[in-house]
Amino acid sequence: MNIYPKLIMDALATVRYPGTGKNIVEAEMVEDDLRISGLHVSFSLIFDKPTNPFIKSIVKAAEAAIHAYVAKEVEVEIKIKTILAPRPEVGKLLPGVKNIIAVSSGKGGVGKSTVAANLAVALAKMGFKVGLLDADIFGPSVPKMFQMEDARPYAEQINGRDMIIPVEKYGIKVLSIGFFVDPDQATLWRGGMASNALKQLIGDAEWGDLDYFVLDTPPGTSDIHLTLVQTLPITGAVIVSTPQQVALADARKGINMYMNDKVNVPILGLVENMAWFTPAELPENKYYIFGKEGVKHLAEEMNVPLLGQIPVVQSICENGDKGTPEALDGETPVGKSFMKLAAAVVRQTDKRNQEQAPTHIVEISK
Repeated sequence: MNIYPKLIMDALATVRYPGTGKNIVEAEMVEDDLRISGLHVSFSLIFDKPTNPFIKSIVKAAEAAIHAYVAKEVEVEIKIKTILAPRPEVGKLLPGVKNIIAVSSGKGGVGKSTVAANLAVALAKMGFKVGLLDADIFGPSVPKMFQMEDARPYAEQINGRDMIIPVEKYGIKVLSIGFFVDPDQATLWRGGMASNALKQLIGDAEWGDLDYFVLDTPPGTSDIHLTLVQTLPITGAVIVSTPQQVALADARKGINMYMNDKVNVPILGLVENMAWFTPAELPENKYYIFGKEGVKHLAEEMNVPLLGQIPVVQSICENGDKGTPEALDGETPVGKSFMKLAAAVVRQTDKRNQEQAPTHIVEISK
């Protein structure tokens, strides 16, 4: 007996899909991979999602139709394919995330990533569900700070979409572009490529339900910041600076970027990092090596809260390099500083949410 493709397709055209009333050939549910070998017939059926309730019944009906209209002896092999659902449109990303906090600095070298990492750890220690996105595309440091340089996140199909599963450490969901690039090679990307990579880490990742989604942003003001405010409704920004005048000048630019009437992201407050140096053997002594209370004065001038002052101690650097953020031990002097910072961020976020309307994403004008 000879079996022809038309015989098979005519048989399948008698099977109707309950969702639309069309037959499965007309509805283009039969993949173009029909194979016939003697009495063995194989092909794929396409469904919108793996949880489609009609999959089993349609497969049985397709087999029955071939046996009824072609021959009972035909051996039928049917594979199931699902269409990858598109990424949700901008504005509908991260529906389970309550607060998005951008940790920013006007310039590099002021400890922004250290503050972001320890803030995330401290929030998790307080019992919140926390995510940390290393959005510093060109200089990702979170993998080292969390001792996850060898981490390689995998993708999982969820509701018809291939989703990146964040790596979990210290009770925090973490993603970084550093997980996907060679750490020994410079990341040479044009702005558009970097922005697309960032959008994937946001929109194509399974972040789930979070109380706080902390963004470690690149220093300065750049395309990446524009991508973030065009992609996510950022609840508020935390600006990190050292007390020295050159850092404060750049911190002002960062504050102005978020307060721009087109961006309009509230400033939750400032963090004075490297506020003073305290030697381990003289824990009561404070040496103001970068100037005294410069960020505190800037906060007063800009009429925004001073969220915390973090001292310089040797253990911050050592623990950062070891991948054990200082906030893991909330009893050390610096650990306590980060716990106080996290508590201040929570207070200011709650205050912001009570007194101000939700942030809107920045509309892209062409």
